[in-house]
Amino acid sequence: MADASKTKTYDLEERTYRFAVRCRALGKRLPRTVGNIEDSKQLIRSSGSVGANYIEANEALSKKDFQHRLKISRKEAKESRYWLRLLDIGEDTELQTDRDALVQEATELLKILSAIIQKAGG
Repeated sequence: MADASKTKTYDLEERTYRFAVRCRALGKRLPRTVGNIEDSKQLIRSSGSVGANYIEANEALSKKDFQHRLKISRKEAKESRYWLRLLDIGEDTELQTDRDALVQEATELLKILSAIIQKAGG
């Protein structure tokens, strides 16, 4: 029987952390254009805020605060997806693949957060 700690499943806090780390790694590999520099800064902020606000939600003092923080986290996931889509990756197919995967992850996080908000009555 497999040890549960060694499975590929991980909690949402870890998943949002990994998303932010992957966004930062992508930013380091982008062509250095004015647009990419500015958009990468925005992406770094929003991708980190997804997890930070999720952590804040879990420490909320009230149900209203919990829902509010989750909504901010969801907003930041949506914003991250926007910045990812704006990045100029040139003709680099590897960057395209990595960006597409991050857009997909942002979309999945958005859906997960929306489901949690809905379950919480928000």
